[in-house]
Amino acid sequence: MSREISLPSPISISTASAASDIARSAWARLCPLGHPFLNADFLTIIERHGAVAQASGWTPRHLVASDPQGTVLGLLPLYVKTHSHGDFIYDWSWAAAYRQLGRAYYPKLISCLPHTPVAAARLLVADGPQAAAIRQALVDGARTLASRYGVSSWHVALPGDEDARMLQSAGLLISHDVQFHWLDPGCGDFDGYLATFSAAKRRKVRAERRRVADSGLSIETRHGDQIDAAEWPTLHALYAATFEKFNNHAAFSAACFADLAAALGPRMVAFIARDGGLPVAIALCFRSDEALYGRYWGCSGNYHSLHFELCFYQGIAYCLRQGLRRFEPGAGGEHKLARGFTPTAVHSAHWICDPEMRQLLARHLERQGEAVADYRDEAAEHLPFRRNHSSGPD
Repeated sequence: MSREISLPSPISISTASAASDIARSAWARLCPLGHPFLNADFLTIIERHGAVAQASGWTPRHLVASDPQGTVLGLLPLYVKTHSHGDFIYDWSWAAAYRQLGRAYYPKLISCLPHTPVAAARLLVADGPQAAAIRQALVDGARTLASRYGVSSWHVALPGDEDARMLQSAGLLISHDVQFHWLDPGCGDFDGYLATFSAAKRRKVRAERRRVADSGLSIETRHGDQIDAAEWPTLHALYAATFEKFNNHAAFSAACFADLAAALGPRMVAFIARDGGLPVAIALCFRSDEALYGRYWGCSGNYHSLHFELCFYQGIAYCLRQGLRRFEPGAGGEHKLARGFTPTAVHSAHWICDPEMRQLLARHLERQGEAVADYRDEAAEHLPFRRNHSSGPD
């Protein structure tokens, strides 16, 4: 860990240049139990494999709050970033505005789950009488670090609701976005779920699933600890080829996926389609005790409706079998509405160091908040559900 950041408090803040520099016991004690991303394994592995490293524009500077005896009281994942890829705050226009005014936007500081648009706690603090003071110390530490490094800003991507309220009260600006989440309506199984749809929407989903069933492809569900390390180069090639097709960068290597699978075990869920025994598509997900998170899709050919089957319908069916109440299939995508994914508001928080830019962005975000709320309400009108779910399917 680096030298401490001076704060007028018995709580001291230091920085760690790698997640692995922080004791596993601290991660385990302060992170949500069973979360697939908020844990020492996920962050350590993606940092070790270079998906999050200085060479790829991410320099870890995690904040650690400690008491005078050295006991870790709180953690804040934190990175110095030289670009805006993989953090899901969509601030490219902000960087352009800075350039137009002759100012530098990069580097910036960001607290996030890299390459992972999942809202969750960011100020990792155990409940107790000191919790509020520890959170404030972490916030003060991040702002002090932003000033010391001379960066433009510090961002907290997709904090949980409690953190978002605290950050707003601490003076951070709040931005708004919409994701599409599946929420279990208490339908029992997939047929019960489709019974909540209007007749036309239900027929469309059944037709899509029938095309895949009649294609001759076989589909399997496997957890990370059920996938041998030797299989990952083939599965990874599907993921990498899809990123390359759209001129995007595949951040994770086959070895990274193999290590994540070994470490997370049943917290990783893969839906794999095979043609004649050979893998032709994969939807790679992760899960907690409550939710499934869709993350990476890859396919080697053009198979009608296979994307919907692997990325949406298999995940919904898995949640219903496993008793998971929520499925977050990733950022963006209005096509998720027709499959029953509800538009859900998410937020990020922003500390803009320059007072003039902070004022300009505050006005922009106020207008954005109103527009996003209107969009969410309008999008919800296009959900496939019947207004009365009590009657059975046609």
